[in-house]
Amino acid sequence: MADAIRYERDADGVVVLTLDMTGSANVMNAEYHEAMGAAVARLEAERDDITGVVITSAKKTFFAGGDLNLLIRVTPENAAESLSFLEEVKTQLRRLEKLGRPVVAALNGHALGGGLEIALACHHRVVLDDPGISLGLPEVTLGLLPGGGGVTRLVRLLGVQAALPLLVEGTRLRPARALRAGIVHELASDADDLLVRAKAWIAANPEPKQPWDVPGHTVPDVRPGDPNVYAVLAAAPAVLHKKTRGAFPAPEKILAAAVEGALVDFDTALRIEARYFLELATGQVAKNMISTFWFQLNEITAGGSRPSGVDGRPVTRVAVLGAGMMGAGIAQVSAEAGIDVVLKDVSAEAAERGRAGIAAILDERVSRGRLTAEKRDAVLARISPTGEDADLAGSDLVIEAVFENRELKSTVLAAAERHALGDAVIASNTSTLPITGLATAVPDPGRFIGLHFFSPVHKMRLVEIIRGEKTSDETLARAFDYVRRIGKTPVVVNDSRGFYTSRTFGTYVTEAVTMLAEGVHPALIENVARKAGMAVGPLAVSDEVTLTLQLKIREQTLADLAEDPGAAALSESPGFRVIEELVALGRTGRSGGAGFYEYPEGGTKHLWPELVTRWTKPDAGVSEQDVRDRLLFVQSLETLRCLDENVLTSVSDANVGSVLGFGFAPWTGGTVQFVNSTGLAEFVQRADYLADTYGERFRPPASLRERAARGEPF
Repeated sequence: MADAIRYERDADGVVVLTLDMTGSANVMNAEYHEAMGAAVARLEAERDDITGVVITSAKKTFFAGGDLNLLIRVTPENAAESLSFLEEVKTQLRRLEKLGRPVVAALNGHALGGGLEIALACHHRVVLDDPGISLGLPEVTLGLLPGGGGVTRLVRLLGVQAALPLLVEGTRLRPARALRAGIVHELASDADDLLVRAKAWIAANPEPKQPWDVPGHTVPDVRPGDPNVYAVLAAAPAVLHKKTRGAFPAPEKILAAAVEGALVDFDTALRIEARYFLELATGQVAKNMISTFWFQLNEITAGGSRPSGVDGRPVTRVAVLGAGMMGAGIAQVSAEAGIDVVLKDVSAEAAERGRAGIAAILDERVSRGRLTAEKRDAVLARISPTGEDADLAGSDLVIEAVFENRELKSTVLAAAERHALGDAVIASNTSTLPITGLATAVPDPGRFIGLHFFSPVHKMRLVEIIRGEKTSDETLARAFDYVRRIGKTPVVVNDSRGFYTSRTFGTYVTEAVTMLAEGVHPALIENVARKAGMAVGPLAVSDEVTLTLQLKIREQTLADLAEDPGAAALSESPGFRVIEELVALGRTGRSGGAGFYEYPEGGTKHLWPELVTRWTKPDAGVSEQDVRDRLLFVQSLETLRCLDENVLTSVSDANVGSVLGFGFAPWTGGTVQFVNSTGLAEFVQRADYLADTYGERFRPPASLRERAARGEPF
């Protein structure tokens, strides 16, 4: 413990504090608290012999933030103890910045959350000019706010209006952007330069003060008595609510802490920040988000679903079949990861159009300063458009991304397999068609797998990996490694119709259209969905994927299940009758210019008024609470069926896949965590009510009843 923060003073009186805590990362826990307390006390005792202080790290990351193993265990019962710990941590930083000697943060790696909070308590900040380094306060993404002084100091440094977007969105900045934003003061070329610059600043600034400790300091954009300031602050809650719909408490508490803290003295602002932090930390939403977006996500990215004992084998050349939006997206992210890509379509001209679309996306990044022209050109140089199967020679991974038609997919897959390497992995980007059936298109189904990307590929983080009945462990491992290499999050599922994400998300869309057919007002459906935290309203997303695609998927399903008694129920679904009527009217979705919504040229999209005249009933008898629960419960119940059927093999894949794949309300922590946080017994009771009222699709599976009876959460 004594070496958790190394204390070294040079001949010039500069003390270098090197953070080097037990484990792979520096985190804000009891070890840090004790070590920093001892270091600050020693600095105060030796103050007369010290000319300055540099804080740096022995780890690759400067500081990783709060210890989430501790935070997830904070409850109303132990909140007082947690508040005391937090206050002591903040007091240490306050003593450090009021030491009377210059203190410099030498940031040699990521400074996120608590790491940036430590840096903000320093008088000067120098960061390594490495584009792989991120700086920010991302606590909001875990349902929290920066509780170590981050809100208070950032607001006083930048002003409320400049600080709020960084705080409520959890923005991570590269060093150059952090410099432009005023969060850091200098960039260093290497580790040696980092310390040279830090010590040079100390020599030139022997008696610095933090801006907020200078008499007369005010928050840059909060001037008491200025009516313009109060007008902006008064509008802020409404602007924020438009984004969060009230489903996420953390942004609201951040806004409150920022504004209230800006109107009082610094130390009072720290106390306000701490109390809002504890309010969030003891709440269920933070526990949901920490569980899923930290512990479960880390489990996935660490390879929890990758077959063990299979050596890695990097992909060197990818063949992408189909240069439409999806295929071009796959080609782009592969080339950005340094992989050579052959982009094939029916003709060289069609493939070239796909490459041109990629160029347009990259050009926009260049224009915004987020990509250099040289890197854009390097990415494009790795993509070779073609219309010839022979050009697929040498590919060790083939990814098919053509229309959802089994015969077409089989044709292009068979042709590509003949020209690729003999042991190449062959993959389909299908979103619904069973992988085991598609695998018959190639001689060795052991090399066949599903790689389901989400649109737009360059923005969506998830890839659903579908293992067919004969997919080998080696094939799965190679696919998993490829997905990680292109910077995506892989969830692994077993084969079934619609797999996990499409199957479960389909229930969301179908339930919404069913409610429309029952007479529920379409605006109520859309607004309640967004208020519940869903990324997009179900009718809007239906338009995005096109209504014709939904009908084609149903037709393929009916054809495949011709002998299945359940197909009749699918055929008679009132929701599909609504979709059929819209398509008959030429309203096929956004790409067709009209669907559930109108898309006026140069105007804002809005719901088609005739939805109300054709279907809405004033006495539909479905309450707002029932609308909300039908949309959320139907997805969670389908997820539980996927677990029962072994389509899903882990709760982590279920939760992470639901949020990153189809935008299930993030505040819940995912479809399974929603069941946990509702309480299993309460969930079963509510699901039974929905089943009795609206249909057997809401009836809880026996496995859930048994788990609820045992009081055993997932």
